Amino acid sequence: MIIKPTQNFCGQVRRREFIHQLGGGFTSLALTGLLGQSGFFSSAGAAEISANPLAPRMPQLPAKAKSVIFLFMYGGPSHMDTFDYKPKLYPLDGKTIPIKTFGRGGKKNEGRVVGPKWKFKQYGQCGKYVSDLFPHTAQCVDDIAFVHSMTADSPIHGSAMLMMNSGSLLSGRPSLGSWLNYGLGSVNENLPGYVVMLDKTGGPISGAKNWSAGYMPASYQGVVFRSQGDPILNLDDKNGMNRVQQRSLLDYLGDVNHGHLAGREDHSDLAARIASYELAYRMQATAPEAIDIDSEPEHIKNLYGMDQPRTEDFGRKCLLARRLVERGVRFIQIYSGGAHNDDNWDAHGDLEKNHNYHAGNTDKAIAGLLKDLKQRGLLDETLVVWGGEFGRQPTAEYAAGTGRDHNSYGFTMWMAGGGIKGGVSYGETDELGSQAVVNRCQVKHLHATILQQMGIDPNKLSYFYNGLNQKLVGVEEIEPIKDIIA
Repeated sequence: MIIKPTQNFCGQVRRREFIHQLGGGFTSLALTGLLGQSGFFSSAGAAEISANPLAPRMPQLPAKAKSVIFLFMYGGPSHMDTFDYKPKLYPLDGKTIPIKTFGRGGKKNEGRVVGPKWKFKQYGQCGKYVSDLFPHTAQCVDDIAFVHSMTADSPIHGSAMLMMNSGSLLSGRPSLGSWLNYGLGSVNENLPGYVVMLDKTGGPISGAKNWSAGYMPASYQGVVFRSQGDPILNLDDKNGMNRVQQRSLLDYLGDVNHGHLAGREDHSDLAARIASYELAYRMQATAPEAIDIDSEPEHIKNLYGMDQPRTEDFGRKCLLARRLVERGVRFIQIYSGGAHNDDNWDAHGDLEKNHNYHAGNTDKAIAGLLKDLKQRGLLDETLVVWGGEFGRQPTAEYAAGTGRDHNSYGFTMWMAGGGIKGGVSYGETDELGSQAVVNRCQVKHLHATILQQMGIDPNKLSYFYNGLNQKLVGVEEIEPIKDIIA
């Protein structure tokens, strides 16, 4: 059966009738996540549009990794309380010392030291010091490269989040996952190439700008999956429309859209929507199997902490990430921490309560993910990244309490798998952890490392927009962090 709009005007479908048919026919497709997450559609030059928006756009380097799982600890975890051991901080606890800091509270020349609240122990053959906050992740240190000298350009959440996700302090730029899918194309055309899973308490500050495609076609933006209930909304067939009827309507809609697109190849919005409709249709057949976590053996679910209420949510997301990696999804970002201060790692007040809560929610799942990927032979081709938008200061923000202010001068992130050396530590902050002093790295160096491990030259990957060849890493030549690459 062919489904066609019936009312015409001057030989064309009436706009209202077209929209009515479109809305009625596609309420069952997952278009909310596919088309609406960035909040707007972008435009670009005709040279960037092809029949398949998810086809690769540039020659590839030899790739060490096929997928990236970015574990984003939103709010800024404290490096000196997690993975950056600073023994000289302990005896200084409570003392006011001269020290230059710059955070939410502005620039200061002195502060009251907050000594680390957890003990550190050595783990693995490499002897890496890890705090008691992460006893499970500590068992995996021989597979992890710790970068202790990360720096960012802003100590403010909104701009720092955009910097970590898109390489720019300003909104409107494509995010890291969008760049990867633009450069490499899609492996599995039946699933999104870029998936985002938010904290159960909500999304981060600036919301969808953090997984937007920016000025690229909307096809490259992240698709939000939920961890509870149906991961993808509106995926089931509804309104009595079966697959044959949907296919018929899609074919007719495609003919109309391609006819309208002819001669308007620079109209990336429409090209992106055409591709998204087709992806949504294919996902109805393939996504239910991909997200069927209940089919996993109990011992695997327990490995991720799904047997405990506290760790079940983040564990479910990490297990879903592993299943998506197995099915060719390029980039998966999982957030720990929601929009409100009490719901994320932003420990301005009670550091112990905050970090005990968030580390306890995530530690077992993170270790489970690394162990599961390794035992399946997937860690070698999956790059796992852990970190937040910045770190914390060694001093208290307020006159009383144990909270720490933001610190973009020096903090820790780590990477594992995907051709990254294990059991190594790169760079250093000073003896108090206030700023990076050895082998300083900026966010763009992290991005360059991720791109190279995925088989992309970070200095050649560009997108022509506003008369310029735009790049994720900026206009200067940026080297990856070579000392952590195997």
